[in-house]
Amino acid sequence: MAIGTAGAIAVAMLFPVSAFAAEEHGLPGATMSLWWALPFAGLLLSIASGPLLFHHVWEHHYGKITALWAALVIVPLAVAFGAPAATEAVLHALLTEYMSFIVLLFALYTISGGILLTGNIHGTPLVNAGLLIVGALLASVIGTTGASMILIRPILRANDNRRFNAHVVIFFIFLVSNIGGSLTPLGDPPLFVGFLRGVDFFWTTNNLYRETLFVGIVVLAAFLAIDLILHRREAGAPKIKDPTPDTKVRLRGLANLPLLAGVIGAILLSAAWKPGVSFLVFGVSLELQNLIRDAIILALALLSLPLSYKSYREANGFNWGPIAEVAKLFAGIFTCIVPVVAILRAGHDGALAPLVALVTSAQGTPNDLAYFWLTGALSSFLDNAPTYLVFFELAGGDPQHLMTEFASTLAAISAGAVFMGANTYIGNAPNFMVYAIARHRGVKMPGFFGYMLWSGLVLIPTFLIAGFLFFG
Repeated sequence: MAIGTAGAIAVAMLFPVSAFAAEEHGLPGATMSLWWALPFAGLLLSIASGPLLFHHVWEHHYGKITALWAALVIVPLAVAFGAPAATEAVLHALLTEYMSFIVLLFALYTISGGILLTGNIHGTPLVNAGLLIVGALLASVIGTTGASMILIRPILRANDNRRFNAHVVIFFIFLVSNIGGSLTPLGDPPLFVGFLRGVDFFWTTNNLYRETLFVGIVVLAAFLAIDLILHRREAGAPKIKDPTPDTKVRLRGLANLPLLAGVIGAILLSAAWKPGVSFLVFGVSLELQNLIRDAIILALALLSLPLSYKSYREANGFNWGPIAEVAKLFAGIFTCIVPVVAILRAGHDGALAPLVALVTSAQGTPNDLAYFWLTGALSSFLDNAPTYLVFFELAGGDPQHLMTEFASTLAAISAGAVFMGANTYIGNAPNFMVYAIARHRGVKMPGFFGYMLWSGLVLIPTFLIAGFLFFG
């Protein structure tokens, strides 16, 4: 489960290169079988099914389960290719990608948790649509998780006197927890993975705004139509006493806003400032601008704690559980994906050659529509950050190449990973969090397959049209 951002710029030895290249770490991807992908697949399957099928066991032992899958990568790598090659490959993943991932995620989660929207307004269709638009825009600034946690309780309060309100939460998940995070690398973890792989910060904005605008408008129009119909049906029914009467809306915790701006500034700084200085840590090269970026972001997150009132965080339901879970799970994900990426780097010579052929046309060029749907289909049930990484590597893994000649392919991968995380409750980290909060507040939310019925009726037709319109 992934919350709001992800990744780090890849470097190798003393100069920047594309991360996880098989040759760099002595992992011969062309000779590695699909058995090496089993721990990665097993971990993702555990993450997807654990909270649903064996909730109590998963809740208490997910760290141990993750560590077991990671060990099933590290130990065989050391035996098959030697301890130095295995150590370098795993440390490269953890020091250059995982650490930056968790620092940014921790910062956005911590800072946004200190911002509280108080008061209440009446949830009419137009008001609800306005809140969804605000939330979707906010998602690209503070991440889908941050925007979801700030706005879900206000939108629940606005609609707590309505007989029909589950659909409001469902469309909130569609637009705020997923689609809205597609305009910047801050919005959703897979896009930050791309940024830290070398994709320009504003490339996402310039190349995905049409797709985001189209999908967002269509989904919002569907919401308005449904909400207007249900709102009219409620007019003739007995009134429900409003448990939270309308009061003036206020934004608390304003001291955190400059901190969020500082996070954005630190990321832009690391993208623009390239001093060419690097440091070796356990044989892994870390670039100066990335170390400074992460240090600034971490300092801003820690500064948010004393600057925010404890009562604001308590009102937001803030706790360290989700970020601790993500920290453990992604440590395993970034470890388990090392051999998978090595195989992918081998292209047609590797064990995943059939997958390469599936997303490649007869002329040898990328099939953008296939990339869009395959990335999206896996992102619907697995975490979208590693899914994005798999297809990013499958498309060549060279950010300069993907931003130029194959820009449409990178756009297809990005859109599929972000948009289709909305297809299920487990497609993106905020989905299940929003679901749990809504149920706790008394909203009669649909179950796992009931939610998929909504996404199948609203999102899948929208994605079909968008796919052929932009990637067909």
